Amino acid sequence: MSYRIEKDTLGEVKVPTEKYWGAQTQRSKQNFPIGNEKMPKEIIKAFAILKKSAAKANHDLGLLEKEKSDAIGYAADKVVAGELNEHFPLVVWQTGSGTQSNMNVNEVLSYVGNEWLKEQGSDLVLHPNDDVNKSQSSNDTYPTALHVAAVLKLEDEVLPAVKILKDSIAVKVEAFKDVVKIGRTHLQDATPITLGQEMSGWHRMLEKAEVMIGESTEHLKDLAIGGTAVGTGLNAHPEFSDRVCVEISKSTNRTFSSEKNKFHSLTSYDEAVYAHGALKALAADLMKIANDVRWLASGPRSGLGEITLPTNEPGSSIMPGKVNPTQSEALTMVVTQVMGNDATIGFAASQGNFELNVFKPVIAYNFLQSAQLLADGMKSFEERAVRGIEANYEKIDEFLNGSLMLVTALNPHIGYENAAKIAKKAFDENTTLKEAAVASGLLTEEEFDEYVVPEDMTHTL
Repeated sequence: MSYRIEKDTLGEVKVPTEKYWGAQTQRSKQNFPIGNEKMPKEIIKAFAILKKSAAKANHDLGLLEKEKSDAIGYAADKVVAGELNEHFPLVVWQTGSGTQSNMNVNEVLSYVGNEWLKEQGSDLVLHPNDDVNKSQSSNDTYPTALHVAAVLKLEDEVLPAVKILKDSIAVKVEAFKDVVKIGRTHLQDATPITLGQEMSGWHRMLEKAEVMIGESTEHLKDLAIGGTAVGTGLNAHPEFSDRVCVEISKSTNRTFSSEKNKFHSLTSYDEAVYAHGALKALAADLMKIANDVRWLASGPRSGLGEITLPTNEPGSSIMPGKVNPTQSEALTMVVTQVMGNDATIGFAASQGNFELNVFKPVIAYNFLQSAQLLADGMKSFEERAVRGIEANYEKIDEFLNGSLMLVTALNPHIGYENAAKIAKKAFDENTTLKEAAVASGLLTEEEFDEYVVPEDMTHTL
């Protein structure tokens, strides 16, 4: 392998010739051989959007030549397009401010921008600190990149996935609105409900999650850029922050604003905690939905078996013909990961000291992983499970008609205690509820048929 020599304030460093990064990136690669978790591509993309926006703002303020601004923009566009991914090799487990990833971006943009300037016949040379990082610090650029990345991830991937799953469930709510089945509380028989009503609870969960996630993104649209090192804005023009936010808004078709108190935005990650809390709430609901699906489909002959799921793959390496609720299992594993990520994010966000929080990369990594897993998990669950759910009418009727909890309809007519006696008699003697009711002498067969109508029990009278 051939190398070139790059320099930084500590001296010379050998960098592979074919790589576009510089000395500080190379030092980070050497000094942090920890794990395999790379800085998320979403963070790198958001950094590129930020750097292009900062270059434009600096030019408009008379602080950066147009050619340099254009060169940074050219290189940044390539990063956003994913053309330079191989040149961002750093792991999450680095300096807690994310300084080395900020410099990785600065160095790559400088390298590519300088190549472009040469092609244009320009004698100007980009410097990663003086030009690409002008008016900035890692302390304000990293939280800015995180917020931009989080908003794009939530609005472009998570919320659309929620809608896909929600709309698919809505189809099932309508299809099964008149399918009367036995309800269950405490995993025991309860009063009747329709399968559509049961699924409508799932639908409402997703509606609520959609609203909460959407609301949380608004807080993420306040950006730290302009705070520079400690929140005072040292070395940045007073108009820099607002101008950068305008440019980021144009690039993303969102409305981002400058956080009014930069001392807060450099050391606090309460917006990320809040937004991830909404993801955790979604995850909790998905756990309930996925568990309900696999319970209702359990068996199929020795379990509940009230619904059937698509047959996607063989379920056992030893039991022929076995089919398992694998999509539910995958989604519930996603949920456990999200719950763990939430604990990490909450703890990391609590570790701000004085003017800075130095747990930025781990917050970003866990937040974006949760968002990706939830989006992918919901889409797979919808396509390969929910969409193919069918009702097992025979099994549903068997459980409904055999349930002792239909006796609840008798409460207004013979009282709770008498109704309980009938239910106990039916259970002890292994007879039907109707047989026990007539044998009790408390009401006639005709009265039982009039009072115990499962369909009527699913609606408010």
